[in-house]
Amino acid sequence: MKAGESRRRNMRLLSRFLLTLTGMVIVYTIVFHMLMAWEGQEHSWLTGFYWSFTVMSTLGFGDITFQSDIGRIFSIFVLLSGVIFLLILLPFTLIEFFYAPWVESRSRRIIQHSLPDTVSGHAILLSYDSISSTLIEKLDRFGDQYALLTSDTEECVRLIDQGINAFVGDPSVESTYKRLRLEHAAIVALTGSDFENARLAFTIRALNPQIPIISAADSKSSSEVIRLSGANKAFQIGNIVGEALARRAYSGDSLSHVVASFDELLIVEAIADSPELVGKTLAEANLRKSAGVNVIGFWERGEFTISAPDAVINPNSVLLLAGSKETLARFDSKYRNAHNREGHTVVIGAGRVGTAVCETLASNNTDYKIVDRSPHELKPFGDKGVIGDASTFETLNMAGIIEARTVIITSHDDALEVYLTIFCRKLRPDIQIICRATEVRTISELHRAGADIVLSYASMGANILFNFLKHSDILMVAEGLDIFRLKAPESLHGKTLGEMNLRVSTGCNVIAIRGEDGLQAPPRPSIPIKPDDELILISDTESERLFCELHPPSVSEGS
Repeated sequence: MKAGESRRRNMRLLSRFLLTLTGMVIVYTIVFHMLMAWEGQEHSWLTGFYWSFTVMSTLGFGDITFQSDIGRIFSIFVLLSGVIFLLILLPFTLIEFFYAPWVESRSRRIIQHSLPDTVSGHAILLSYDSISSTLIEKLDRFGDQYALLTSDTEECVRLIDQGINAFVGDPSVESTYKRLRLEHAAIVALTGSDFENARLAFTIRALNPQIPIISAADSKSSSEVIRLSGANKAFQIGNIVGEALARRAYSGDSLSHVVASFDELLIVEAIADSPELVGKTLAEANLRKSAGVNVIGFWERGEFTISAPDAVINPNSVLLLAGSKETLARFDSKYRNAHNREGHTVVIGAGRVGTAVCETLASNNTDYKIVDRSPHELKPFGDKGVIGDASTFETLNMAGIIEARTVIITSHDDALEVYLTIFCRKLRPDIQIICRATEVRTISELHRAGADIVLSYASMGANILFNFLKHSDILMVAEGLDIFRLKAPESLHGKTLGEMNLRVSTGCNVIAIRGEDGLQAPPRPSIPIKPDDELILISDTESERLFCELHPPSVSEGS
């Protein structure tokens, strides 16, 4: 049945029901007057309608009543018919023949089934979850186009209401991908279950041998199967998060720890517990002169601050530095505090993330203890495993929490993460606490609970997908703090960093510029930016968005 015919049919049925209901009220009003006259009572016609509605709706104020049995029998009949017609059939009829068709009609109006012919270089997303949600925010921020496919009409309407460019279609049908212009897309991103990702990769690869397909995977075996199904890359987000968490742990081998790299430029974190640094301002420490490194900013209990000359270095400050391998080695040699480097790392949770953390710590020659309730999960770790409940002091004490330098919490339960963070901070106010967050909304809670660094699945997965799509690179230093590089926007051509003062206007800090003369790190503020220069910047999410608004990337950089 066509939409127009269905709408007319619904309106006819609704009209008939309302006419029937109106007729019943009129008949009841007439009978009311006849029975009242028979009892010797007189009432106006308005009173008759009033009585009919109050009885049918079960309100029944009791101000007008029959005295005879026949009148009361009539009242019972009116009451029962009112319950059936007013309280049961009327709501059903309105929903079935008015509200539901209206919702369906609205859905048909707003739902998109195909992309415009002018769209190209876009990303196709085949599921909506925390990773794709974060990726969409990044794509919107940089002006890139995308299409999110769902097979559920109601979900599509909900996503469109949230401002997401969603489409309805069957992901196993070829025509769906034609409508999404698969042949003109830049990437297909799969973030669903391993089984679903493998099936979709196989389907899409059969339709288009060239389209880049990147997928998330839960395990090494799943990653291999998904690649065999046709994906160009299948990343194990659990391993990536675990490795990133482990890199943040302080060890006895080095003061600084690499968190990102752009060719020969290294971005490192270093705890500032050296007596030569604690209590001094950044201007007094003058690390650029003494070690040749550029101070980008520093952390204080999860809060990042862009470097300022008058900022004071505290014992718990974590410096974010940029430099070459040689200059960072010089910094390590000069400011390493051997006494404070002592201590092992306690890892809580022996799942995929916890296992990846321990493997990375072992490769860096960092001593560790891992805590879990399951003896089976701890079997591969031998004497480094501690069986028990991490929410008890006895278990953490067996793991050496009192002597430890760092604790890494890898539970997939965010509530437990917050609990353990508070507990560990209470036991050891001076310990470094690193957490994994499953939900983005938990990140701020973990920082308030005492976590120094928090990394999440969503942000890291979205960054991997985004970097695969873009010509520029974005690396997440910590949750909400990214390092990204891009070709110099046209609005900056011919201007110097000193003139623009991007740190004040956008909150972004240019840490290096790559031009025809090579890499400038740190960049000289008096040299004009050239069209072919590549900027390397660091900023939080809001500053990154503001920079892209004020200085839009070139079209070639975007989509």
